[in-house]
Amino acid sequence: MLLKGFSMRIDVFTLFPNLVDAFCSESLLGRARNENIVDLRCHDLREHTTDVHHSVDDAPFGGGAGMVMLPEIWGNALDPLMTPETDLIILTPAGKRFDQPMATSFSQSKHLVFACGRYEGIDDRVRQYYESKNFRVHEVSIGDYVLGGGEVASLVMIEAITRLIPGVLGNPESLA
Repeated sequence: MLLKGFSMRIDVFTLFPNLVDAFCSESLLGRARNENIVDLRCHDLREHTTDVHHSVDDAPFGGGAGMVMLPEIWGNALDPLMTPETDLIILTPAGKRFDQPMATSFSQSKHLVFACGRYEGIDDRVRQYYESKNFRVHEVSIGDYVLGGGEVASLVMIEAITRLIPGVLGNPESLA
């Protein structure tokens, strides 16, 4: 999974891959990508749909307000990339609060996959399925507020995590 020379692979699944890719192509992240320290790839979730309209959401299983992202689409997208080295991060306002110790822990990972939900979030069967297969699944929040989707939260986390990888910062003393 990890290509030779890279310290970490990051895959971001989103409905807005160009937004995430543009941010990750600049500054420290852009340099880390260019210097083959971080292999960061953005994926369009709609490429994993099976219907003519590229639908990604439906009414929640069991009822309720709003729409949730379909579990089958997440399975189509994630299954080919999941390995024993993968940490699947599902961005959700109900998740564990992201902090510096969590950033430090994730910076030791070989492969991070960010699942950026929209609407009312990702159907919980996605989390349940990957946990049942013994994958490391983390539901994470960046604060006590609700965003329109997980993209901004993933960018916050990616920046905090990657700066801890050796070689990303020009001067390692900047970590202090």
